[in-house]
Amino acid sequence: MKKTDLIAAIAAKEECPSKKEAEKYLNLVLDTLTEALVAGEKVSITGFGTFEVRERPEKDCINPRTKEKMRSKACKALSFKAGKSLKDALNPEA
Repeated sequence: MKKTDLIAAIAAKEECPSKKEAEKYLNLVLDTLTEALVAGEKVSITGFGTFEVRERPEKDCINPRTKEKMRSKACKALSFKAGKSLKDALNPEA
């Protein structure tokens, strides 16, 4: 599902007057999540999951094409852990 599909689904489900309005609300949610994660906050959405930023340290690695040893840079990576309700929805028989 792409962003435009998600906007159309939101507009249809909630009977929004227009897709523009649905897009505005989706963008507000995404911008708020992004701001919180950039600030280093953990974002928990009950029943859906938890987003958090984790630090990845530098490490030695090998370029698979040239077999040359290299050092990867330290970076921040987004981590998502699904909540119980989402896990149960994905695996109804478990």
